[in-house]
Amino acid sequence: MRIGELSRRTGVSVPTIKFYVREGLLPAGELTSPNQASYGEAHVQRLRLIRALLDVGGLSVAAIRGVVMAVDDPEQPVHKVLGAATGPLVTRYDRDPGDGIEEARKAVAGLIAGRGWHADLSGPAAEALAMALVALDELGHGRFVEVLGAYADAAEGVARADLDYVARHVAREELVESAVVGTVLGDAIFSALRRLAHMEASNRIFGRPAEGGGAGNGGAENGGAEDGGAEGGGAE
Repeated sequence: MRIGELSRRTGVSVPTIKFYVREGLLPAGELTSPNQASYGEAHVQRLRLIRALLDVGGLSVAAIRGVVMAVDDPEQPVHKVLGAATGPLVTRYDRDPGDGIEEARKAVAGLIAGRGWHADLSGPAAEALAMALVALDELGHGRFVEVLGAYADAAEGVARADLDYVARHVAREELVESAVVGTVLGDAIFSALRRLAHMEASNRIFGRPAEGGGAGNGGAENGGAEDGGAEGGGAE
């Protein structure tokens, strides 16, 4: 196909396609004449991957270049390719970590060692967790470390679900795209599910018993303030 058709099929403009080629994100087409090139299905798939990394993953052009290099290297193990794709998605914090950072890093290291995880203690994910623990401590909630194990249990279950889904794809590019989209949208899904679970847990632990001892009306009322709880919960 010509570059115009490639553009129509992918929704990526011709100048942008040429930019991706210049930046090494997209392989050049096969020259059919001095001024024309032919593109195939591999270019369609690569453009979809680039757009997923840009639009969903929020990666920079430089980061995407690293991802596609990993995808194109047959010697790279799949978990290394997935790491190259999802590593840049971890939140980075610019703030001063404060005096408690070393203690928080020790807590993170202990958690990782205790669970037998093969993780880079100096990597962005471990550092992001340590920074979050520091922030909790500064807010007077340093004992939050007591529930880290429960969070880790949930994280392991979600990670297994993520990778079970990803493993159903065969092509390396599909693996990367699924991992990136699944990580970003999966975070949104998990966050929403967590809020729903919070509502239920809050109702069970702190909810006001319904009149007459029944459980039916109590759940609805406790969703909000007094009589407006059921309506408020439905509106959201």
